[in-house]
Amino acid sequence: MFDHIGLKVKDLDASVRFYTAALGPLGYEVTAQDESSAAFGAKGTSTLWLYADAKLAHSLVHLAFSARNHAAVDAFYREGLKARGRDNGAPGVRKDYSPTYYAAFVFDPDGNNVEAVCLK
Repeated sequence: MFDHIGLKVKDLDASVRFYTAALGPLGYEVTAQDESSAAFGAKGTSTLWLYADAKLAHSLVHLAFSARNHAAVDAFYREGLKARGRDNGAPGVRKDYSPTYYAAFVFDPDGNNVEAVCLK
């Protein structure tokens, strides 16, 4: 359904560090960057765009990224926390969603709820 998503971020450098670390285990990388924006995606794609906005108070978006396996979800969580993300739910099965819904949640530097999920 979506071609891409754009988020305004208060500190572009901090957000690039966070998303580089958290999304790397899921197979995503920086695909474009300049002084006012950065894009992430699989090689050759730009699916998530970050736009610098120093006036941003905070953001309340929920983004969920597909993971190949449970180990990738675990690595997303671990690397997201190392990159100064904040815990919003350790890796584990979310039986209230589905018996096979394995996910982890981390707040990014702007307060967005970022999730990695594996449905296997």
